[in-house]
Amino acid sequence: MTNTIAYFSGLLHAVFSSYFSPEKEEKTGLFLPESQWLKTLLPENTDPTKEEQTVLLLALIPHLSPQTLDLFFLQNKALDRPYTEFGGWKGVSHGGFLPTGETAAFLLSATQLGDREKVMHLFGKDHWFYRNNILRLESQGEGEPFLSGRLVISDEVLAKVYGQEYEPEYNATFPAKKITTLLEWNDLVLPYNLREELDDIICWIKNQHVIREQWALNKIIKQGYRCLFYGPPGTGKTLTATLLGKQNNMDVYRVDLSMIVSKYIGDTEKNLAKIFDKAEHQYWILFFDEADALFGQRTETQSSNDRHANQEVAYLLQRIEDFPGTVILASNLKENIDEAFFRRFQSALYFPMPDERLRYQLWQKMLPGEWLPADADEFLQQAAKHKLSGGSMVNVIQHCAIGLFDKESPKLSPEQLKQAIVREQAKDGKIIN
Repeated sequence: MTNTIAYFSGLLHAVFSSYFSPEKEEKTGLFLPESQWLKTLLPENTDPTKEEQTVLLLALIPHLSPQTLDLFFLQNKALDRPYTEFGGWKGVSHGGFLPTGETAAFLLSATQLGDREKVMHLFGKDHWFYRNNILRLESQGEGEPFLSGRLVISDEVLAKVYGQEYEPEYNATFPAKKITTLLEWNDLVLPYNLREELDDIICWIKNQHVIREQWALNKIIKQGYRCLFYGPPGTGKTLTATLLGKQNNMDVYRVDLSMIVSKYIGDTEKNLAKIFDKAEHQYWILFFDEADALFGQRTETQSSNDRHANQEVAYLLQRIEDFPGTVILASNLKENIDEAFFRRFQSALYFPMPDERLRYQLWQKMLPGEWLPADADEFLQQAAKHKLSGGSMVNVIQHCAIGLFDKESPKLSPEQLKQAIVREQAKDGKIIN
């Protein structure tokens, strides 16, 4: 890395010398030597051209050696202002020079590596810079030249530079949190038919590229997978989404809808765009919990608010359909989700309240063995008679754990368990004998 930065610094000085004293310097041959370090930051089998390496390093330099770009602060003495051809923008707290597309165009033009048309191609959506989320131009003002946009390196590439694992920070620009679990796939207790449907999702996630290409299905079937989980609270929707990610070595991000939905027209779409844009190039699962608020039924247009709400749903439909990754929506009631979404879903999985057989398995897996009496089977059968969701069972076990703490012999009696169940069911206004 140090050698590459030194080469780039030398390149800049040569470019400026050539630009301001063309009779002294030849432009030919002013380019960076091939950098193996830069290639480590790129996807496998990527062989960047000299101009691509130059632009990539220009985007990285403000983070690695910001003083290297101080040459661009040179003033045009004739006009008493900065040189327009240098481009650049001012940061909020950063005092150094920050490059734009114009900066890249100047640098490549001075080294005879490309004209403006060629430079603009480097920042197009069909270029691997954009497709692989390496760098981009952003925040051009309305009606301003395309190359006036800020040259921004992606957070993923910066993480590689610093030897870190990329994990976006939860904030207003990325209102989603990574969710994890210590449980494993075999810990899931679900009906057999639901397990089969989940196996189909896993098969697609692992083999979708082969499946689509093997029979030329990529012409009619888009990348990614879109799925609805619906059913009563506490039946395992969030846990299943988390374990789907763990089973497939994918990070799962739960989208915070409270930070997405806005009363201001257009802001909800902008907030959603931030999520999808960030996730588009990642091997992630986006999980929209309690999705009713965002994916609900459209209404007949009777006011500007109705039109605004319908526009949000339409935008969502388009982004979900075009998203190349995995999206899971969770809702307590299937009827709460707009019907237009169902055509976009590859599957809709119902998570029912566990029956007595499944409740027995849940108690058996969750209750610590040292708590159980000698007649554990009878104890578990009695516990399974109470109609509880898996989430409620976790609360019951926590109540029991508090009660057994500091006991010499932590054995759970039927009475203690029933007391904890009564306490849990009382939250929902239920009373058991």
